[in-house]
Amino acid sequence: MNPMIQEVTQRIIERSKQTRQAYLTKIEKARKQGPLRGALSCGNLAHGFAACNTDDKSDLRSMTKANVAIISSYNDMLSAHQPYENYPQKIKQAINEVGSVAQFAGGVPAMCDGVTQGNPGMELSLMSRDNIAMGAAIALSHNMFDATIMMGICDKIVPGLLLGGLSFGHLPTVFVPAGPMPSGLPNKEKARVRQAYAEGKVGRDELLEAESQSYHSAGTCTFYGTANSNQLVVEVMGLHLPGASFVNPGTPLREALTKAASVQATRLTDLGENYMPIGHIVDAKSMVNGIVALLATGGSTNHTMHLVAVARAAGLIINWDDFSDLSKATPLLTRIYPNGSADINHFTAAGGTGLLFKQLLDAGLLHNDVNTICGRGLEQYTKEPVLRDGELLWVDCPKESLDKTVLATVSEPFKPDGGLSVLEGNIGRAVMKTSALREPSCHIKAPAVVFEDQYALDKAFNDGDLNKDCVVVVRFQGPAAIGMPELHRLTPPLGVLQDKGYKVALVTDGRMSGASGKVPAAIHLTPEAYKGGLIAKVKNGDIIELNTSTGEFILHVDEAELASRELAKADLRDSHVGMGREMFAGMRASLTGAEEGACSLFFEQEQAL
Repeated sequence: MNPMIQEVTQRIIERSKQTRQAYLTKIEKARKQGPLRGALSCGNLAHGFAACNTDDKSDLRSMTKANVAIISSYNDMLSAHQPYENYPQKIKQAINEVGSVAQFAGGVPAMCDGVTQGNPGMELSLMSRDNIAMGAAIALSHNMFDATIMMGICDKIVPGLLLGGLSFGHLPTVFVPAGPMPSGLPNKEKARVRQAYAEGKVGRDELLEAESQSYHSAGTCTFYGTANSNQLVVEVMGLHLPGASFVNPGTPLREALTKAASVQATRLTDLGENYMPIGHIVDAKSMVNGIVALLATGGSTNHTMHLVAVARAAGLIINWDDFSDLSKATPLLTRIYPNGSADINHFTAAGGTGLLFKQLLDAGLLHNDVNTICGRGLEQYTKEPVLRDGELLWVDCPKESLDKTVLATVSEPFKPDGGLSVLEGNIGRAVMKTSALREPSCHIKAPAVVFEDQYALDKAFNDGDLNKDCVVVVRFQGPAAIGMPELHRLTPPLGVLQDKGYKVALVTDGRMSGASGKVPAAIHLTPEAYKGGLIAKVKNGDIIELNTSTGEFILHVDEAELASRELAKADLRDSHVGMGREMFAGMRASLTGAEEGACSLFFEQEQAL
């Protein structure tokens, strides 16, 4: 193993000894030999299978058959989740064919940041993750089930399902993806039209046409944002079938993989000899594998929060220093938009997850001694699925990349590190995704231009007030303030300034995810302005310095001057009422900071601390 990978893994293990043991004790207590529904009274059980057909009812009575819970994030407004419409019936049929039963246990909400960005609904986005986790837990609370199939794709949905699934860590759990839509308008052209719109060079009709050609059919968006990062991370953590993440919807291979995943769930239950619950798969080594794969591909910075929260749910404690040190050891091996012009389908054609994981394994950058839903070890995840004469098989992945402009090698990576920097200084701690920057590192020292929300920047940009070297500060966007929305709308105007030759950067306690692209963005700043972070004392003209090479993040203002300043206040009433936001006041108030996962959930094992 690479020494840094080993060192980080070991310190997570040591740091988490008490909480991990408390978690394992909890899930072992929940485990019972034989079908879990056997603990229910006759009345409870009768309610549990009342709506089943005669055969399923008989099987559930017998206490010899497995019962698999189906939890889905289906809705037909979001392209990524629309393919799930018919999955429950297909899953039930596949499970019936091997002598077990499946019941649709519950649905969870799925919202799309692509629809809500720049609108009030985005302020519910991050909190929806914890809502999904609780919804999944409620679905499983009937205690009728011996395994779980989770169906989710996008931003907060997969992390939420992971949180919910890990709270039932004694259950085997298989994640079933739906796949990306076929490629549409090239990403480079889409970015060009967006920037032209920001400059007023094209109108809304041209912009809408470009967007419609990009997002054009059922399936996940093809750029490498949080949705596709979710799929890759879940696969390398051993919760998908090998190579399942990026197979297009509606294809014979996609159908075969869904059926195979359904059957696999029945093989992992405590009724047989291959019991493998999710709580025994998600451990320190699998979490490190997830982070390494994320960094090697320049994946979504949202996971600097989501994976922290997921780890907590499994009794593990990780932090941004772990991300930073793993980034130093992990080479950047892919160029997928916004880190390049290729999309996720192009990545798959170039060699895909199988070749990526093989290279990382061969270089000692992934742990091989891990549990997966397919057994012990990650070697099987270096293969790719194919259909031959109607039979699903796994074959060796390509021996080398078929397009080295998209998928590079460990010996000749795009960058020597994973492109994630943790910045720290008197202003606080933040993360920056450097993998998409034009230069390998960022060092900027410029006057601050301060905004209390993302919308105010538009006027300053249109008025020409930002035509200068500057560090744009957008504050009161953190978890406790307004739910930490993604600030996608900032990227096109800041990109225009950059193209004009100005040195610009963004500092915010909000999120940007993969949308930061070529603009240096110090995001997830903690402590946030709403909780008294120093960002609340920044004034226009203050000099801010960011240096990813040294990790420095400095507000160059005399300490005496800072001490004399009062914290800025923001009127957030418009962000707390309307669009359902008033119902989330309690959750918003209980959200932890970004480095603690921006999480409102409390995990029992934390009492061990």
